Amino acid sequence: MRPTEASPITPPRKVSELVVEHLTGLVERGEWPVGTRIPAEPELVARLGVGRNTVREAVRALEHAGILEPRRGDGTYVRAASGLDAAIGRRARTTDALQVLEVRSVLERGAARIAASRHDDDALAALRGALAAQEDAARAGDEQEFRDADVAFHAELVRAAGNDLLAELYDGIDHVLVRTLATDAHGRPHRDVPGHREVVEAVAAGDVDAAERAVATTMAAVRAHLVDAPTAGEDA
Repeated sequence: MRPTEASPITPPRKVSELVVEHLTGLVERGEWPVGTRIPAEPELVARLGVGRNTVREAVRALEHAGILEPRRGDGTYVRAASGLDAAIGRRARTTDALQVLEVRSVLERGAARIAASRHDDDALAALRGALAAQEDAARAGDEQEFRDADVAFHAELVRAAGNDLLAELYDGIDHVLVRTLATDAHGRPHRDVPGHREVVEAVAAGDVDAAERAVATTMAAVRAHLVDAPTAGEDA
């Protein structure tokens, strides 16, 4: 009788790997949103009940992955919502802005079509709220609030498609390019939202073609801002 072959033994995981997994979960669940500063090292040590070196190793691993970003004298911040987001962002930052815009346009036009076909009431309410916030900021002349609302509007449009993977792919592009929408190529803040109200109306009506056309209008405006940007040495 042949002896039973022993199953391979899985080596125990390092504590730092478990900490990486835990911290990554905080980011992916939105408990640590992109742009926020994470707790200082002593606080993480106390919260997690592990050693200082373990926390340091885990944080460095997430910095290397592009999820966290150290800022000298100001702590460590969340840079990306996931490893995929970080990878896309790194690639996009080394790509010509117009090519990034083309990818973003494909994703956002597709998302608008899906959102219109789904016609989800909650998603539509969130989209209307994002549009109202942007229009309120425009009327108030609050440039920072307008920029934030503009970013939020595009993110809500993609989320309205109801596809988590699509939203994550878009986020990587969003962090690189979508913020250029709120300021034109010559540095003059603008408060125009071409195609925004139209895409909301198209989603509400379930008109997939009109939704895509509205996004195309927005993308054309963004492209014009990029193409008209002054070259190095020219006055803005």
